[in-house]
Parts: sequence; C-alpha cells; structure tokens
Amino acid sequence: MGKKVKKEAEPPPKDVFDPLTVESKKVATVVLMLNSPEEEILAKACEAIYRFALKGEENKATLLELGAVEPLTKLLTHEDKIVRRNATMIFGILASNNDVKKLLRELDVVNSVIARLAPEEEVVIHEFASLCLANMSVEYTSKVQIFEQGGLEPLIRLLSSPDPDVKKNSIECIYNLVQDFRCRATLQELNAIPPILDLLKSEYPIIQLLALKTLGVITNDKASRAMLRENQGVDQLIKILETKELNDLHIEALSVVANCIEDMDTMVLIQQTGGLKKLLSFAENSTIPEIQKNAARAIAKAAYDPENRKLFHELEVEKCLVSLLGSENDGTKIAASQAISAMCENSGSKEFFNNQGIPQLIQLLKSDSEEVREAAALALANLTTCNPANAKAAAEGDGIDALINTLSSKRDGAIANAATVLTNMAMQEPLRLGIQSHDVMHALLSPLHSANTIVQSKAALTVAATACDAEARTELRNAGGLEPLVELLRSKNEEVRRNASWAVMVCAGDEPMAVELCRLGALEILEEINVSVSRKNKFSEAAYNKLLNNYLSLKYSQTGYLSSSNIISDGFYDYGRTETWESELHP
Repeated sequence: MGKKVKKEAEPPPKDVFDPLTVESKKVATVVLMLNSPEEEILAKACEAIYRFALKGEENKATLLELGAVEPLTKLLTHEDKIVRRNATMIFGILASNNDVKKLLRELDVVNSVIARLAPEEEVVIHEFASLCLANMSVEYTSKVQIFEQGGLEPLIRLLSSPDPDVKKNSIECIYNLVQDFRCRATLQELNAIPPILDLLKSEYPIIQLLALKTLGVITNDKASRAMLRENQGVDQLIKILETKELNDLHIEALSVVANCIEDMDTMVLIQQTGGLKKLLSFAENSTIPEIQKNAARAIAKAAYDPENRKLFHELEVEKCLVSLLGSENDGTKIAASQAISAMCENSGSKEFFNNQGIPQLIQLLKSDSEEVREAAALALANLTTCNPANAKAAAEGDGIDALINTLSSKRDGAIANAATVLTNMAMQEPLRLGIQSHDVMHALLSPLHSANTIVQSKAALTVAATACDAEARTELRNAGGLEPLVELLRSKNEEVRRNASWAVMVCAGDEPMAVELCRLGALEILEEINVSVSRKNKFSEAAYNKLLNNYLSLKYSQTGYLSSSNIISDGFYDYGRTETWESELHP
C-alpha cells in the first residue's frame, strides 16, 4: 500500500469576514452600534446602554446628547425578541428624564410602546413598557397621546398580570390618566373597577395605595360609585379601615369612603356596616391631619342625611368637630366647618355650638386662608339662621368686626355667607346698632357692585336689615351705596330683584332718601317691574308705594291725589298732574 497523504484544510471563502470580538469602554461607540444590522450586536449594545442608564440622571442626559434615543425608538419594533426586549427596558428607565419625555412625544413613540403591552409579549417587556408609559403619563400631552392611541384597555388588562411590577406600573399609569374626565368615562365602559378592587388584596402596600388613589379620583363620578358598591368595594374599604396594620392606607381609604357617601345606597351600606362610627373614631382619635380631614369630610357628607345626623348627635360628634376646628391643618379646619354646617339641621347640635364652636369659627374668619374663611362663614350662616341666641353669641364673640372684614374677601362664597350672618344679627336691634357702628355701609359697597348674583342678593338683604334708621340710610347714601342698589333693580335674577326692592323700600323711609332714589331712577324702574306679571313681586310694589308716600309732591303730580295718611310738612306748589315727572326730579 502507498503512503497516505494528509489532506490540507480548505481555506475560508474570500467574501466571509472573520469574527471580531470588540470591547468598548466608550458609551459613544456603543451608541453608534445601535445602527448595526446585526441582531447580536444590537442586543449587546442595548444591554450595555440599559446598565449605563440605570446608574443615574447624568447618564440619561448623556445618552440624549449622544443621539441614542432616535435609533432606540426603531428597535422597539425590531423583529428579534431580545433586541425588542432590551430596547423596551432602556425606555422604561430613560422616560423618567423630562428631556427624554419631551423628545419621545415629538418622535410619537407612544403607539410603539403600547404595542409592547400585547399578550404575546413576555412579562419583562410588559414591565418596562408599562413603566415607560407611567413615567410619560405624568404630563398632560402624553396623557392625551396614551388615551387617544388606545393605551387604557391593555393597561387595565395588565392589572391582572401575575407580575407585581407590571401591576404597579399599570395602576400608576391609570391613576395619572384618570385625572382627565374622558379617561374616567372610558374606564367605566371598560369595567375597570373589579380589577382595581382586586389590587386592594395585594401583598404590596404601594399597589394597594395606588389602587386607592385611583378609586379616590374615579369615585367622584356617580357611575363609578355605583360600580364600586355593586362589586362589594365598600366591604373591602371598611376592612382596610378596621385593620391597624394597614394604617398607611387609611388616608386614601377614607377619601374614597367620603366620595362614596354622596351615593345614597352606598351611604346606607356604610351605615349598616358600622362605618359611620368608624369615621367618628378616626376623626376623634387619629393624630394624622390627613386622616382627620378625610374623616371629617366623610362626616360632613353623611350629615346631610337626617338619620345620620341623629346618629352623629347621639355619638356627640359636635365635641369632636369643635376639637378639629383647632387643628393646624387648613384642610381639617375646612372639613370640620363643613360638617358643622351640615349638623346645623339638627336643633340639638345647633344649640350645642352656641357655647362651643361659634367662638372658634369666628377665629377662623381671621385666617390667612380664603378657603378656611369661606367654610367658617358658611358654618356661622347656618348656625345663626332662625336662631337669635346663636346670632347674639356670634356678636358677643367679637364676630361683627371679623364678618365685616370678610365682606372684602376674594371668594364670593365667603362674602355671601358673611352678609347672611350680619343679616341674621341685624334682626336684633342691639346687634344692629353694633353692626352700624362698624361702618357696615362702606363695607357693603363692594358686594353691591359684585358680578355674582348670590353676593348681590345677600348684600341687598343686608342693606334691608341694617338701613332701618335715618342715620344708617344717610351713611349708605354718603358712601355711594344707593347707585348700585338701584342698578340691582334691573337684574334678571328674581332673588336679586326682590331683595333690591326690599332694600329700596327700607331706604325710602324718609323724604330726602326717597327724593334721591327717584333721582337715580328707582321709581321708573319699579314702575316697569310692576307692569310685568313675571317680574313684579310684593316688595317691588311696596317699594314703589313707599317712594311716592315719602315724596308727596311727586305723588300728587303723578296721581292727582294724596291719602289721609299723607301729611304735608312744609307745603309745595301744585303744578297739576303731569304725564312725565322729569321736571320734578330735575328742576
């Protein structure tokens, strides 16, 4: 046999590039690799960039400057699963940077991110895609993009994901989205309440908290409150409130309960489960201002029901509410004042607040917070209406000065309520004299000029209550109060017109005032009102007659007669009956 010859190895084809392993220590180089057509290089480049971005905000800004964002957006839809996953992970981290968020909006990548929420994608992609959307949804423009591109439905579906991070990111994004009313309406259509309620059973407090915060927003809508009740949501809320270990969730749970109480059927359910006593317990015993505030809010809403008021009164809720008025938290003060306003419908409660409550509310009228002053003024208005003892207590508690100062508030509600309290006080002559001594007529000028019809109406009523003597009427005239009062007679609002007529009737109590009111056109306006079946009222007719009876020369000129009660003190020339009385007014 011949000797075997060793076969030589075939050389590689000339058109094949030998494999090259590159180790890069520069992020700029790795960013350039994002444009590679090779899947393995793309995957490794994305993995390195993800680790780099994870280290902090400065690195995210560096990636933005190096132009990494735009090529990465193209990789979100790459056909290779690993490349797609790694690119999505990067955006989950990068989207917390405000400048990156802005660029992502401009590049319109929301649709590509939402597509990564599809059921066939792996859990890690769901996690970082939902994180990206949660970060972006903080800003209004992104909210709109996510909603309009159908992001809400897949996010709701992912609330049932087995992965807690996916659940957390999805509910956080939904919470941001439902700040917009359109999203809230769509949420109801997509039956989102049951999966959100399921999150309350999560072992992760952050997921429970975000679910409660979301419920706190959406239960402002009636349909959502009904859905929550129908899905046994009230039971879950009460259980949370009864569990001391879940005290970190009590603030938000109380906020949801406060909203739900506006729904009558839900309120009955809360009442039956002992929830009202629990609310009172939180208000009395908690040292956390936000818990006290939300408990007081819930009590205020519940107290509009007569049965609840009765129960609260039996539980001595009044002592608790007076105590809360002394809180350092403005929100708690407002909620307690509102609860007192509601409890005023109970006569026993109204009597209790005579000694305790009214002095504290008067102090709140001096608060720097306009909202606190408004809530305190409303409580005082309800306490003093049809209750002379409380009106007297308010005056004796140094309330007159504080109320008159409140007439210059920036909030219409505060002005209207302060005017109501002053009117209630003025029903008693000693208190009326005290009000007049505080220059009330000057203080009423601004409310009489208000564009708000409720303020106009209450201010006119206060004039009617306080201008009962010549000195007060003269003060009103000198302050320039007659002009806006006469102008209110032209109002299209029935209550404003009626109260202005009442005030004019009171102000026309002597001849100088009657002459001045006629000069300002009051008689002519009243005459027009009284020929209209729909616009006239008993006060407009009374005011018209009062003006003529205290301006006898004009009455005789107008009607041709005087009644036996019309006493002429200084005489006048009889010019004869005239069709117009302009010459009498402007000699």
